[in-house]
Amino acid sequence: MSLVPRMREDGAQAISRFIADTVAQSGAKGIVIGLSGGLDSAVVAELAVKAIGAKSVLALHMPGIAPNKVELADAKAVAKWLCIEMRVIHVGDGSKSLGKGLGKVEKAELGNIMARSRMIILYHIAKSESRLVLGTGNKSELLTGYFTKWGDGGNDLQPIGDLYKTQVRELAKSLGVPDRLIKKVPTAGLWAGQTDERDLKIKYELLDQILHGIELGLTDATIARKAKAPVAEVARIRGLVRKTIHKRRMPLVPKMATRTVGTDWRE
Repeated sequence: MSLVPRMREDGAQAISRFIADTVAQSGAKGIVIGLSGGLDSAVVAELAVKAIGAKSVLALHMPGIAPNKVELADAKAVAKWLCIEMRVIHVGDGSKSLGKGLGKVEKAELGNIMARSRMIILYHIAKSESRLVLGTGNKSELLTGYFTKWGDGGNDLQPIGDLYKTQVRELAKSLGVPDRLIKKVPTAGLWAGQTDERDLKIKYELLDQILHGIELGLTDATIARKAKAPVAEVARIRGLVRKTIHKRRMPLVPKMATRTVGTDWRE
């Protein structure tokens, strides 16, 4: 049994229906999405256009402290390709001001401030223009906690949240996303030289096999053998999944009644 996760044939159609149904049920006039210039946001934006039409999709490109001209150019190219409106709003200066007010702030902490600043802007636009905030996080990021709580993890719907990064690449090829974006080094764009795989200390191709093995309930030894990875590396990734549970659930509420929000209350 291979641990390489594969896309289901109707994946694009199923996700587009999910977006269309969610927007319709909410009564919103459209969606707003952070368009970074990377692959995940490009895929989600295209699925949104397929779901509700280009005129109902608004993209925001929000450069941080180290604006990247390549990322901006790629975001503009995606917006032009999909015929959607894109606005550029800088979050770097505001984030630095917030950081100074907090005293000594490490680089990673400043990255969290920038991510949460982007969330504030997305929700401001969403509220003022009757839109939903569309998330762009994938399953690899969600399971390892590689996102900022109440930052890029804050959104109304997460269309590719059940797709591993390698599945997103597979989906992108079927959608006709430019090859340049598919091969692009993944980054959150929080500071110069920052990349996902450097932060995670593992390539997505191996990470996704390990996560898929964990999803299937396999032991560390079995995952290591099938993925051709050290057992210690499998254990490290399992540890990441375990210690970031709090980032994937509602705030804990002590159970005092018959049904409790976040525990056994079903909407």
